[in-house]
Amino acid sequence: MKALRSTRCPVSTTLDLIGDKWSLLIIRDIIFQKKYTYNEMLESVEGIATNILANRLKFLEKNELIIKRGLAANKLKKEYVLTEKGISMLPIIVEIILWGTEHLVEQEQSAVFKEIKKNKAKTLKKYTALLKERLHDVQQSN
Repeated sequence: MKALRSTRCPVSTTLDLIGDKWSLLIIRDIIFQKKYTYNEMLESVEGIATNILANRLKFLEKNELIIKRGLAANKLKKEYVLTEKGISMLPIIVEIILWGTEHLVEQEQSAVFKEIKKNKAKTLKKYTALLKERLHDVQQSN
């Protein structure tokens, strides 16, 4: 992944950070699929290649969207957790889910979509609280 450009356009700079498919899917999987380890992320239906996954995780960590830590049961095995900066992407992911399900042909209405559609504010609050609790637990254990 290339470095972030020095531009004054927030759209351009944000797309440099999260504009590729894989970065957004990793963030989606952490939020909604509770996939926290490298191997869990490899199992996503989109079929990310190992080198791309490793590259994106390093890029997201370098840009402070995720942090990596050793698991309590096995310090050699790592898990990835969203930072406050990463958690703040939740509304963007939610809007992409809504838009994609409503406007693209043959999109399945997932349980997450139905939950968002029923009460978006409540869903955002719920997932934000869960993600912040997880981050807090990680920070307390370090």
